[in-house]
Amino acid sequence: MRLLLDEMYAGAHAQALRAVHVDAATAIEFGLAGSPDPEIFAAAIAQERALLTENVADFAHISAEHLTAGHHHPGVLIALSSRFSRRPSGIPSLVKAILDASDHQLTDRVIYLSSAS
Repeated sequence: MRLLLDEMYAGAHAQALRAVHVDAATAIEFGLAGSPDPEIFAAAIAQERALLTENVADFAHISAEHLTAGHHHPGVLIALSSRFSRRPSGIPSLVKAILDASDHQLTDRVIYLSSAS
């Protein structure tokens, strides 16, 4: 799995994912800090990476517009802030949810990650 982490995620998130063999990079590592959401989405597509974000409103809309225009994308993973803390203590549950999602076809989908009960 190849992921682009939206700018709300720190390098520690990408490192934790890399430790379990997920090819993860942050928007900041790609020089996209402060970039508009459509640019981040376009970068994910150009790099053939699914996008990890907690920004439901914008990226669900951007994804839908992209598909309606007849284009494809590698997928969007939504990690709601109500389910996943971005603090270091929340990283393991986020990594597990991403690994669980990697078992599914992500192309052209918006997937809401589920936290362990």
